[in-house]
Amino acid sequence: MAEGSVALWMFGTVFVCLLIGYPVAFTLAGTALIFALAGQWAGSFDPVFLQALPSRIYGIMINPTLMAVPLFVFMGVMLERSRIAEDLLESMSGLFGNLRGGLGFSVMLVGMLLAASTGIVGATVVTMGLLSLPTMLRRGYDPRLATGAICASGTLGQIIPPSIVLVLLGDVLSSAYQQAQISQGIYSPKTVSVGDLFAGALIPGLLLVALYLLYLVGVARWRPAAMPAHPAGTPSPRLITTLKALLPPLLLILAVLGSILGGLATPTEAASVGAVGAMLLAATRRKLTIPVVREVVYSTLKISSMVFMILIGASVFSLVFRGFGGDILIEEWLTQLPGGVVGAMLAVMVVMFLLGFVLDFIEITFVVVPIVGPILLAMGLDPVWLGIMIAINLQTSFLTPPFGFALFYLRGVAPAEVSTADIYRGVMPFIVIQLLMLALLALWPSLATWLPAVVYNG
Repeated sequence: MAEGSVALWMFGTVFVCLLIGYPVAFTLAGTALIFALAGQWAGSFDPVFLQALPSRIYGIMINPTLMAVPLFVFMGVMLERSRIAEDLLESMSGLFGNLRGGLGFSVMLVGMLLAASTGIVGATVVTMGLLSLPTMLRRGYDPRLATGAICASGTLGQIIPPSIVLVLLGDVLSSAYQQAQISQGIYSPKTVSVGDLFAGALIPGLLLVALYLLYLVGVARWRPAAMPAHPAGTPSPRLITTLKALLPPLLLILAVLGSILGGLATPTEAASVGAVGAMLLAATRRKLTIPVVREVVYSTLKISSMVFMILIGASVFSLVFRGFGGDILIEEWLTQLPGGVVGAMLAVMVVMFLLGFVLDFIEITFVVVPIVGPILLAMGLDPVWLGIMIAINLQTSFLTPPFGFALFYLRGVAPAEVSTADIYRGVMPFIVIQLLMLALLALWPSLATWLPAVVYNG
């Protein structure tokens, strides 16, 4: 059996084990080590590839970019525990008065603000599901539309910065970019920074929110029964109440993003600013108690440990995959596709979209992107544009049945009268909108590349 085909069998084995339900990190590392041992016994694998493993793990642990992950997670969980979403939803829904579909618009806008301030899909979907879904159903909203809007607004945290996905992609694409340069005989210190991806994601993220809102406007216009107006006599919030709800998260967002885009702080330093800011917001709401801090720290530790364990497992898998010549096989396959770089990019996007039906974004980021990233970048693609395309594609993995995590989160808090089929059907239009956003970004790459060029190149 050819070495390249062994690498594909290894990938298939991981896929099957994940579907069975084995933990991701141990599946990646365990499968790779079993294949490496069998390959060494058969004489088809050189164990020298595994000598790089200690330095890989040490590099992960001291990586300054990845240090931002636990800080952003801490910020998001602390904001979620401070109940900031409740005030936001009440204020935003009242601002639309008796406008038809006002509550649906409020859910989307609050989801955008929570995405930019927390970046945690599970927290946003669960919070919005608990706060807004019962009210939407009570006011006569179509259950499919209500659940779809909540799930879609929750996934905005994957593309609107500061986003944990973009932090992870920044690190993976930086390594892929350096590999691509070395393969072309170019030795340059230039890398893909997280700040580049944050700036590149801002316009596509806001445009995606606009497309969501445009869809809701269309539903309110053509299917008015699905989005009733507020009941007559619904009181509007006072301006001071609205400002008190909006200003704290907006100031925190500006502090984090502004310090990065303005060159005042690295993403890790800005994440620490966000973590401290979240604690101050919790303190002003009298939520900064010992039990809350203990719960936030425990959640941060659990999420961060999961991310880093998967990254270590993916590093083992990547080394063994390359040892069997899998990277060469994938490179030959992509470069021989009809259409050149366009055909290769289209194939990668389709594969990632299909993998999103059964895999989480972390697995795809750490396993697939390191394999295809250097190849696509060596073919001349812009690294920032490629990163944003991948991020939006990965965002769909939270909505695609049967294993979309946003669907699971909402199912856990949705009333019994809302069926799982309603949730699945409700997210379909928003998946189509995300694919439309991908198409727009493919046709106009400047949507992702213009702002980073202005911010960092003057």
